[in-house]
Amino acid sequence: MLIPHDTRIALDTVVELVNTAPEGEQGDGLPDTEALHLFAERHHISGVGVLTGKDLVAVHEVRDRFAEIFAAADAPVAAALVNRLVAAAGTTPQLTNHDGYDWHVHYFAPDASLADHLAADCGMALAFIVVAGEQERLRRCEAPDCRHAFVDLSRNRSRRYCSSRTCGNRLHVAAYRARRREAAR
Repeated sequence: MLIPHDTRIALDTVVELVNTAPEGEQGDGLPDTEALHLFAERHHISGVGVLTGKDLVAVHEVRDRFAEIFAAADAPVAAALVNRLVAAAGTTPQLTNHDGYDWHVHYFAPDASLADHLAADCGMALAFIVVAGEQERLRRCEAPDCRHAFVDLSRNRSRRYCSSRTCGNRLHVAAYRARRREAAR
């Protein structure tokens, strides 16, 4: 599956955003405006300005909408969710080249809030996945104690864990140890 560079960056951003949601014993990964500002910096989101509590609440709401898209049962449901999200963000597609990046498309208005920026750019990246008929690539980790979101970009759509180094390896080691214990009985 060929994915343009800016779409890949937006997919990485939406995955990290969804994975900041509190789950189980894990607290909120975006608990305050300082964490939100660091998130925007880490993802090179331009034009952020001063963030307020209102921005934090709006980003949390967008994050919840993205989580619904990852949980969508099928493409029609995912498409409807993406359409609502992107429409609410007031998309304004425009070509731009800035900060050392070659030409790419911004889907948000130049003065958009951080929440609208994320909803528009990341929503369009998710739309790209749905349009390509690849909605099943939007997944949750199968490790019982994880459930992080990820986009399966493997050739045969066989990725099961958010990280093969952590969740995948941990489960494989646990299965190996269980087999060894069973064999020793």
